[in-house]
Amino acid sequence: MTDRQTAMRLYLAVGCGAATGSLTRFLSGYVIVSLLGLNALWSTAFVNVVGSWVIMAFATLTGPDGRMMVGPASRNFVMAGFCGGLTTFSAMSLDTFILLFEGDLPLAATYLISVVGLSLAAAWLGYLMASRLNRLPKGSQATGS
Repeated sequence: MTDRQTAMRLYLAVGCGAATGSLTRFLSGYVIVSLLGLNALWSTAFVNVVGSWVIMAFATLTGPDGRMMVGPASRNFVMAGFCGGLTTFSAMSLDTFILLFEGDLPLAATYLISVVGLSLAAAWLGYLMASRLNRLPKGSQATGS
């Protein structure tokens, strides 16, 4: 495969991953707001927390000491594409400023601190879970014990 073909494969992987992540974010918002009747803040928080878990778990599982061997295209599909399309720092920033403009400083601060804190906690949990899987002997299955 030539360098140009390799680059095109990476671009395509990131683009397809981003489209998939963005569609997942949109559908999550639809379910959370339209079907469950929750505030849109919950939708933004949900995708950021889930995305933080996914990116850290995947990075840990596919890193140099990871259990899963994937190529650059697959890694970029998930990490740069899907997680980049799924998570939304810009929407979280907008939500926070809207709350500030509405004069709700306590809710804005609580929302911002909670989403960032929960996202970091989710990333840590993803790391711990993936690290545990990485330590299992090759060929064994995780049984939950």
